Amino acid sequence: MKTNNNNNNNNNNLGIWMDHSSANLIDLNSKNKSCSILSKFTSETKEEALVRSESLMHNKRQQMHENFYDKIGAQILKYKHVLLFGPTNAKVELHNYLNKDLHFKNIKIDIESSDKITDNEQRAFVENHFEK
Repeated sequence: MKTNNNNNNNNNNLGIWMDHSSANLIDLNSKNKSCSILSKFTSETKEEALVRSESLMHNKRQQMHENFYDKIGAQILKYKHVLLFGPTNAKVELHNYLNKDLHFKNIKIDIESSDKITDNEQRAFVENHFEK
């Protein structure tokens, strides 16, 4: 018979649903169900940079993605086990970015694909992942 140790299992876990424009951080033990971090690299920023030059646009995008990833990384440092999931390859890009930084070497990071889903579905996805 399986005992219900959800509090122990989920104590230091974080789920992050993300695409290239936003990241929803889901801490199952937090009273606030989740928080979001938004990327400043919008389609308007891309258009402006493209008008000037394509290389400028790529540099601007990289700089803004790094800023976005740094904000997410600052939150991840508080956890032992993190799930990155979402519909785009942003989760893999973030994982690669974090792997270059020794601050994250002791944090277990899982990556899973998911569709664009509602906040409640995201929470359920995280719960199911950490129950395994």
